[in-house]
Amino acid sequence: MSFNLLDSVKGLFTNDLIKNVASSLGESEGGIQKAIGAAVPSVLTGLLQKAGTTGGADSILGIAKEASNSSILGNLSGLLGGGSGLSSILNMAGGLFGDKLGGIGNLISSFAGVKQSSGSSLISMIAPAALAALGKHAGSTNLNAGGLLSLFSSQKDSILSAVPAGLNLAGALGLGSLSDIGNKLSSAASGISGATQKNLHAIGTAVEEKKVNSSKWIRTILLTIGVITLGVFLLKQCGNSKDEHATTVKEEVKDEIKKDTPATTVIVPVAKESYKVTLPGGITLDAFKGGIEDRLVTFLNTDWMKLGADSLKKTWFDFDNINFEIGSSKITAGSQAQINNITAILKAYPTAKFKVGGYTDKTGDAAGNKKLSLSRANAVVAAIAAAGGNAAQLLSAEGYGSQFAVVPADASDEERKKDRRIAVSVRG
Repeated sequence: MSFNLLDSVKGLFTNDLIKNVASSLGESEGGIQKAIGAAVPSVLTGLLQKAGTTGGADSILGIAKEASNSSILGNLSGLLGGGSGLSSILNMAGGLFGDKLGGIGNLISSFAGVKQSSGSSLISMIAPAALAALGKHAGSTNLNAGGLLSLFSSQKDSILSAVPAGLNLAGALGLGSLSDIGNKLSSAASGISGATQKNLHAIGTAVEEKKVNSSKWIRTILLTIGVITLGVFLLKQCGNSKDEHATTVKEEVKDEIKKDTPATTVIVPVAKESYKVTLPGGITLDAFKGGIEDRLVTFLNTDWMKLGADSLKKTWFDFDNINFEIGSSKITAGSQAQINNITAILKAYPTAKFKVGGYTDKTGDAAGNKKLSLSRANAVVAAIAAAGGNAAQLLSAEGYGSQFAVVPADASDEERKKDRRIAVSVRG
């Protein structure tokens, strides 16, 4: 039986779950059912829109697989309480809609006749659920970025047509029509297919013109095809990437938090989309879409203080442009821009307090790594204070070393770097 994303996500919301959600949010079951009916295709439309952007399919695929490996699908109602999936919720829903998330939540609530907070809560619940369902399918079928685009292209019409007629989702997304999303997605899918076909056609033409018959040339041609095919595959795959840290928001720190840093490291640059993050008062920050500034401000614009101390302790945001000199806690000059941005965010949200944590992978000396991670976390706190941050908002830093690392020590460096990071947690 073929996989249908819309039906799979809708099927997650059983009558019992709708009843529990309604009770938890203080809404009627009918209102919640109507809201979910509008929110599911809206979230999937967000996936379609993101997939049509540069690197979007790779980004979605990575997050989807991560979501499917979590406990999200087994505890959907738990997401409403800000439990184990909280950081993923913020990253996923905010990543899909950015600064339009609040407006779409209001649109859903107005359409279904439920509270605005309920509309936003449902979107934040449905986004990770949809990605987890997609990630489960991707894992079982070895789906890559090109395959994801093909899947979305084949199902875009049913998803877009499922958006209720009375829901002005296109307007909330700043579009003239939802068909704009479908057209852009189709172009992205055909672009990958066309590039692959062009490469293969060029090889076939060269073979025909040269009329190569010897076994030596045949082996050479086959090798060439293999190299090009591998190259296309790698290009498609290139893109993204316990205590109170079980749900750290995943982002990559460019430098390593450990003493035995390799002498040479090959870094594959990933294009980032420039983005203006707006703070209260109209101040704007130069940042990247989905970066720490974007995700942190999205979080601070929610009613985060109602989450409680336990939930806040489980929510961490990884810096993505804080670097250190090799084997030391000296912050590089290029990191100052993000230091200044975080300082501005502190000033814009004076009731929030930040705790900074340092983490390493499982390689190297454990005691040395823990010491260095603490030193680097302290260095970030000191840098924010030096940039004008209110010392009263900066709680103690902590170095966790490899305590929360999940990738085996014998894994590749590319896999292990997700465990090497500096992160910040918001506290009340």
